[in-house]
Parts: sequence; structure tokens; C-alpha cells
Amino acid sequence: MLTLTVSLYHYLILSAILFGIGLFGVLAKRNAIAVLICIELMLNAININLLAFNKYMTPGDFIGQIFAIFVITVAAAEVGVGLAIIIAIYRNKLSVNLDDFDWLKW
Repeated sequence: MLTLTVSLYHYLILSAILFGIGLFGVLAKRNAIAVLICIELMLNAININLLAFNKYMTPGDFIGQIFAIFVITVAAAEVGVGLAIIIAIYRNKLSVNLDDFDWLKW
């Protein structure tokens, strides 16, 4: 009978892969909505780390879960504010391409 055990190492590898995909998306994408989605992917990778460390390092303690709830709250606020800003910019510029956002350049 084959039994699989998931260790802390597996969670860390998954989290590193998700964070790397999100970081690549933030650096490579030119669409503002895609960048927001990639930032959310990075925040979810952080949540996986928090919950994995909570489970394996301090069993019975809820600190990691509490921090994960704070990260989820910050992520929700970031999406709300970010989408509002993107919608406002789209109404003025008719584009969500990050290369078109050059208002602060001289």
C-alpha cells in the first residue's frame, strides 16, 4: 500500500513556484488587471507559507492563521482600490496598458 505524506518542504516548494509565477507576471505583463491578478497570486503564496509554518512549526497555535486572515483582508482591499483606480484611468485614457500610464514622466 502506497502512502503519501505531505511535509513542510512540499508546501514551501508549492509556495515558491506560485510566488515565482506571480513575480514573473508582475514583471512581464503590460495589462494592469493581469498585474493585479499576479499580485494576488503572490499574496496567496504567502498565505500558503504562513499556514504551512503554522501547522508544522507551532501546532496548536493560531498565529499563522491570524496573519493569513490579515493578508486576505489586505488583498481584498488592494483589489478594491486597484480596480477602482484602473477603472478611473480607463475612463480617461481608454486603455489599461501599463505603458500608457506616463503621466509622471517629464
